Amino acid sequence: MSHQIPPADDWRSWVVLGGRGAGKTRAGAEWVRSIVEGVTPSAAGAKRRIGLIAETYEQAREIMVFGESGILAVSPPEQRPKWIAGRRMLEWPNGATAQIFSAHDPDTLRGPQFDAVWVDEFAKWRKADDAWDMIQFCLRLGDKPQACITTTPRNNPALRALLNRPSTVKTHAPTTANRANLADDFLEEIEARYAGTRLGRQEMDGELLTDVAGALWSFAQLSALQVDAAPPLDRIVVAIDPPITGRKGSDDCGIVVCGVTMKGPPQDWQVTVLEDATMSAASPNAWAKAAIAAMDRHRADRLVAEVNQGGEMVETILRQESPLVSFRAVHAVKGKVLRAEPISALYEHCLLYTSDAADE
Repeated sequence: MSHQIPPADDWRSWVVLGGRGAGKTRAGAEWVRSIVEGVTPSAAGAKRRIGLIAETYEQAREIMVFGESGILAVSPPEQRPKWIAGRRMLEWPNGATAQIFSAHDPDTLRGPQFDAVWVDEFAKWRKADDAWDMIQFCLRLGDKPQACITTTPRNNPALRALLNRPSTVKTHAPTTANRANLADDFLEEIEARYAGTRLGRQEMDGELLTDVAGALWSFAQLSALQVDAAPPLDRIVVAIDPPITGRKGSDDCGIVVCGVTMKGPPQDWQVTVLEDATMSAASPNAWAKAAIAAMDRHRADRLVAEVNQGGEMVETILRQESPLVSFRAVHAVKGKVLRAEPISALYEHCLLYTSDAADE
């Protein structure tokens, strides 16, 4: 199938996105064969040192090596590599080797070096960023080191960053592309239950869903209303929602800078979000410095902080950083979703207004 064939373009990373059972594992295994095998069992292929990387060693061994569509299953007898369990390694008759690694332990990738890697189910790796960084340092042999990444898509920042790189190419297929090799009852059941749902779009259609389920704003909506430069602003405010604690795992500290152009009646005023300076697991001193810095960057007129959790301590911490800061404390009487819904509705209204104006 076309999605299982590497693109002819000049690429460093080939990402195979697909639904469950779409043939991603077979694509990865056949790619490894194509770069390792020579014209005869003893002849050298294009690559000699391969890394096979899954989230765990067990998944790499059971799926990539011994799986029904794994390397051993797709290799012809005369070219089939032997498994060296003690070294977690495959060795081909021509001397090429492929060693398995776990993305759960990125430091194990500090020593090895490869001219190619096959990465499986990258989108579900919990340590995807760290592991991918180590993989890049390992890909240093040969004239053209390459990586094949086979995965069902998830909204993973590391996957999005990889897909956006100019050296990355992508192929895609839904589960139904491999209908000939799947049970009819399986397809009927998942289509009846999941077709059209978010889970179905991700797991069956192989679609990368970048929006969070239930989110009040979508990436498409925000992108459509983005402007190159803010209009002349009459007032700029920094709003901060500090967390209760600053330990690891604490809520983010929300810091947003907004400006308003006040022309005509209030319903005609234009509000622009200038920056989202939200920070993770911030100590009180850290978020106070960040909020004051945001004020300085944008020459804001006032800093507004929600004090439901910290009370007067919020103002005290901020004034330790800037004694003369123009400060206003506010108490939230509604939940965050209830407060955000009217603003989300305004975004939708603006998007509709913008679309209508463009049509005219």
